[in-house]
Amino acid sequence: MTKQKVSYICSECGHVYPKWVGRCTECGEWNTISEQVELPRASVKSGRTLVPKTLGEISTEDDPRYLTGSAELDRVLGGGLVAGSLVLLSGDPGVGKSTLLLQICDHLDKTRKVLYVSGEESERQIKLRADRLGVSGENLYLLSDNDCEAVNASIVEEKPDVVIIDSIQTMQITEISSAQGSITQVRECTTLFMQTAKRYGIPIIIVGHVNKDGGIAGPKVLEHIVDTVLTFEGDKQLSYRILRAVKNRFGSTNEIGVFRMADKGLEEVPNPSEMLLSGRPTGSSGISVLCTLEGSRPLLSEVQSLVAKTSFGNPRRSADGFDYNRLCLILAVLEKRTGYMFGQFDVYVNITGGMRLTEPAADAAVALSLFSGLCDLVLPEDLAVFGEIGLGGELRAVSHASERVRECSRLGFKTCIVPKASLSSLDKRDCTGIRVIGAANLNQLFKAAESAKNGGEKRPS
Repeated sequence: MTKQKVSYICSECGHVYPKWVGRCTECGEWNTISEQVELPRASVKSGRTLVPKTLGEISTEDDPRYLTGSAELDRVLGGGLVAGSLVLLSGDPGVGKSTLLLQICDHLDKTRKVLYVSGEESERQIKLRADRLGVSGENLYLLSDNDCEAVNASIVEEKPDVVIIDSIQTMQITEISSAQGSITQVRECTTLFMQTAKRYGIPIIIVGHVNKDGGIAGPKVLEHIVDTVLTFEGDKQLSYRILRAVKNRFGSTNEIGVFRMADKGLEEVPNPSEMLLSGRPTGSSGISVLCTLEGSRPLLSEVQSLVAKTSFGNPRRSADGFDYNRLCLILAVLEKRTGYMFGQFDVYVNITGGMRLTEPAADAAVALSLFSGLCDLVLPEDLAVFGEIGLGGELRAVSHASERVRECSRLGFKTCIVPKASLSSLDKRDCTGIRVIGAANLNQLFKAAESAKNGGEKRPS
């Protein structure tokens, strides 16, 4: 009898240990080491002789991209699906991963052969969902099985143009004794599909579940195997969803796609700025508008701040959609450089629409929102702002200032406050119909916001 090999693998980073330990020394996580039993594989000589090619001998002319029919998804992918690529789509349960994939099948199967493999649903269940979404699928083939090797053999035999695996955690290789969804099964199944995609030039999309922390379930090596990692974000209680590229070998990782969940599936949102600013309250303090940049797309987002007298010894700080440590830094700069004290106030910052702001250009909008909330000063509705804040209280230049100002002008904003250092990079044609004010530091930022009120109320002392 073949002796079984027992190893202990971290579920977060995939590091292998010869014995069980309480804490992973690689990623520092506790209680993530699990036992995996593997059968040793027989050593087989391939008998092939590999001949390397020079860079000039490799042609990329016949490398078309498959358009999915969703402009937002194509944008995130970098222009469409690349032949032979392996794409991992992850997201919370119920966020709309299977819905999005079934909808793009309706476009792909008009010109290409599509194989949809599900290890979670039967063919009848998929058919019922397709009828609800209005997917006809003349060239769409369904397969309900979780045997990874049998599915892979079917792919090789049928040779479809596009393959969708929903989900990778339900696939298993019978020779491996580990359970479905285990680290070993997920890694080996993904590797098998990757080899098939590269060998036959078939783009394969696999769906991945997420763990309780929001990360992709399985070892980190899974993200290194695939070519593209997409994450589908959004609160199930809200209708809007955001698709991001965490890794992309064929395009930018800064692009996002915006969708809205409707009765008949996901709908694209071609103008996210109007969506993010819809329902903006009027006459309320603590509200500012930021022009952020997601890849090549400028977006206007609403920043809300609530500054209230604290009832505790230590004031509370809360940030939703914005980095908590960055909020604490901005508060410290405001107190040190402008003299506005927040030590006796609870501070709550919220980015509406489910957006998560990560770029430093959001600093100025958050600082202006905090100033407005502390002084109970209502900012003009047609005022937008962007800029990075330094520790000295200065506003530092950010990239793509012209594109940001152009987006503000397009949506009817009359005033835009930008870092003074960014004025030289602005194109005068982008400033048509909008007043651009340069501010060198926080004090100038607040004065510029007051002047934008056109003789309104003065700053409270």
